[in-house]
Amino acid sequence: MNAKAQERLGRLAGHLTAPDHMSSSHPKAPQCDKNALNTESTSSTSTSSTNQGCYNYEPGRLLLNQVAIITGAGSGIGRAAAILFAHHGAYVCVSDIDAAAAEATADFIRNSAGDRCITVVGDVTAEDFPKRCVDATVKAFGGALHILVLNAGFTWDGVVHKMKPKQWDMMLNVHCTAPFRLIQAAAPYMRDAAKNEMQRTGHAHPRSILTVSSVSGVHGNAGQANYAAAKAGIVGLTKAVAKEWGSFNVRANSLVYGHINTRLVQDKEKGASISVNGETITLGIPQADATAGLMQQLSALGRVGTTEEAAGAMLLLACPYASYITGQAIEVTGGGWM
Repeated sequence: MNAKAQERLGRLAGHLTAPDHMSSSHPKAPQCDKNALNTESTSSTSTSSTNQGCYNYEPGRLLLNQVAIITGAGSGIGRAAAILFAHHGAYVCVSDIDAAAAEATADFIRNSAGDRCITVVGDVTAEDFPKRCVDATVKAFGGALHILVLNAGFTWDGVVHKMKPKQWDMMLNVHCTAPFRLIQAAAPYMRDAAKNEMQRTGHAHPRSILTVSSVSGVHGNAGQANYAAAKAGIVGLTKAVAKEWGSFNVRANSLVYGHINTRLVQDKEKGASISVNGETITLGIPQADATAGLMQQLSALGRVGTTEEAAGAMLLLACPYASYITGQAIEVTGGGWM
C-alpha cells in the first residue's frame, strides 16, 4: 500500500469509532498481528501484501461488552473472527473440536486483548454440545449472550452417484442441524431475554446471529452436492429466524463466502485432515496449487480472500452499524460469481 493510500485509510479509520452509547474509558486495544489472523495464508494462493490491509483496532470498540459464541474458532475464519471481536471489546467463547487449536486462539486473545475469553471444546453435532456451550458462556460472562456465530464446518466431497449416505448426513448435520440446535439453545438468552427487555422497558438490546454459507450453496458446485445442499439450507434457516425473531431486535444474517484462503481450499495432496466420529476426512481441493491462478481470476479483485477479510464481514454484520440489516445472505467473494 503506498503512502497516499495509507493516509486515506487512516483518515477513514478515524471515523470508525463506536457510537456514543458504546464509548467508555477502557484502554485502547493493541494493533492486530496479521500473522496471527492469517495463519493459513501460506500456500501458492496467498495474495500480495500490497492488496491486503490490517484492521486498525485503535479507533473504535464496536462490540464493547458484547458476549459472543464463535464455533470453529480454532483456525481459519473462526480464529480471525474471535481475535477481531475480542479486540473490538467483545467477550468471546472460543469453541472448536480441536482443543489445542481452541487454546491457541484463546491464548492469543488473552495476551493481546486481556482476559476476555473462554474455550469450549467439542463436536457441534454432539447431543450435549449446544446446551454445554451456551451454558458455559453465559455462566462465564454474567448471564448474557448477544452474538452467535455459527462458523464450524468442513467439506467431504464426492460426486452424486458415488456419494455415501454418511457423507450426505454428516454435511447436513454439521452445516444445518448443528446451527439449528445451537440457535434453539441460545433462544432463552437471545429471543426470550430480548422479549423480557421489551416488556420491561419498551425496547430490547440488539442481538445478532451469523451463519456461514458458501457460493456452493447459492450456485452449486460439482462434487459438493451434500455441502451445497447444506449451505443452501442454512440460508433458509437464517431467513426464517430473522422473520421470527426480528420483532425482538434479534438480527440474523448469513455470510456467503467465496474463495477464502483457509485449509479447506489448500491442495488436498498436502494431507490436511479432520477426524469426526471416527472418520478421518482429508480436507482441501485436488491439485489446488495447480489451479490457483484460475481461482484468482474468478474474483473481480483478481485474488482470493484472506481470513481477516472474511472476519471483517462478520464484524460488520455484528456491529451496531448493521442494525437495519437482517435476513440477508451477503456474498463475500471479492466480486466473484456475479
